[in-house]
Amino acid sequence: MMYQQGSEQAVAARLGSWSRETLALSLVVLLGMMAVVALARWMERYRPANDAEMVAEELYLTPQSAKRLSLGFNGLVADWYWMRALQYVGRKVMNHSGDIQLDDLSQLNLKLIAPLLEATTTLDPQFTAAYEYGATVLPAVDIEAAIKLVQKGVVANPDKWRLRHYLGYIYWQQGRYAEAKEAYLDGSRVAGSPRWMTAMAARMEAEGGGRTVAREMYRAMYEQADDEQIKLMALKRLLQLRSMDERDTIRRVLTDYKAQTGRAAASWREVAERLRAARLNINEQGTPLDPSGAAYVLAEDGYDVDLGSHSEVPRK
Repeated sequence: MMYQQGSEQAVAARLGSWSRETLALSLVVLLGMMAVVALARWMERYRPANDAEMVAEELYLTPQSAKRLSLGFNGLVADWYWMRALQYVGRKVMNHSGDIQLDDLSQLNLKLIAPLLEATTTLDPQFTAAYEYGATVLPAVDIEAAIKLVQKGVVANPDKWRLRHYLGYIYWQQGRYAEAKEAYLDGSRVAGSPRWMTAMAARMEAEGGGRTVAREMYRAMYEQADDEQIKLMALKRLLQLRSMDERDTIRRVLTDYKAQTGRAAASWREVAERLRAARLNINEQGTPLDPSGAAYVLAEDGYDVDLGSHSEVPRK
């Protein structure tokens, strides 16, 4: 009987200990969630109002401060900053009149995009989508911030070869082909990296500024990116490169026509057969069509060709 009573007391004591531990853990979780909610409300409350020119933008918490205040809920707060970054760019794009490309947002005065992405990746260093987005958007805004961000991602994610690809992409955009080559060579050594990383490194040294490299670059981005915006950007750049090749062909046709006839073409119909022989896509009226399906237009009084007003091919 005494043994049974002692066992019951031991079980009761253990249950009591578990209850206290569970209560303490629940209290910590509850306090943490309350702190995160309070942090979000504080940031929303003290977010500076945007004026018409967006000249007073400031990041109201540094990445380090946000990390300290997150109380271990870094992933949740990182998601919050990530959504802020996307909304920030989205609002700027919506308020902008005219065509604009994801990899050339220099007209939007994106003062906060670098610190927002820095905060996101400080809170969650494995947030690869933020690095990839930054590699696409940041170079036109702040090239050094873009390089610093992706280099940070490379250090924090040594097994992610795609981050080396994006670092090489940034260097390639800037014409820094030697550094781009090193980034691709570094990426080619990562386990699981595709063979084209090595080939890209070799091409950087031989023909870094050529269209062939550009085509391979954007094709790789289109195939590898998870972000649909990045895929769309890469697709548009591929259309642009194809259109550039087509316009070079059309210019040769126009030049040959003038050399043989002594005058410029007055309409596309006059050179339709030549365009067809050059394997260009033309409509029933003999007008060549660009990769988006829009008609090219004769320019410079028949001596040149340009994109039409309805073309979806980027102009720059």
